[in-house]
Amino acid sequence: MPVSQPDLEAALRNALPIDHLEILDTSSGCGQNYAVVIVSSAFEGKMTLARHRMINELLKDQISQMHAFSQKSYTPKQWETEEAKRKAAAEMKEELKTTVAESDPPASTS
Repeated sequence: MPVSQPDLEAALRNALPIDHLEILDTSSGCGQNYAVVIVSSAFEGKMTLARHRMINELLKDQISQMHAFSQKSYTPKQWETEEAKRKAAAEMKEELKTTVAESDPPASTS
C-alpha cells in the first residue's frame, strides 16, 4: 500500500517541532520512495545516526510500506549554514554564466 506525502508530513509534524520540512516522492508519484529533509531543534546535541534512528522509529509504520526512504536531518543552525552555502553557490554560478556570456564573441553571420 503506497504511503502518501500528507501522511508522512502529519506524522513528522505531530512528533517533532519542525522548522523546515521537504518531502520528495522519488518514485514518480507511486508513494514507494521518499527523500526527506527535516530541520528541527529536536536534533540539537544528537549525532546523525541518532537523528536517523529517531526518524526511523517515528515513521516505522510508513517506512515498512516503502521500497526506499532517505533522510537528511539538520538543526536550525546547520540548516542556516547549508542554505548560505547553496545561496553562495547559486550566486557564483550566475556570475560565471554572465562572465562566459560577456567573453563569448558574437557568432558571425557572413
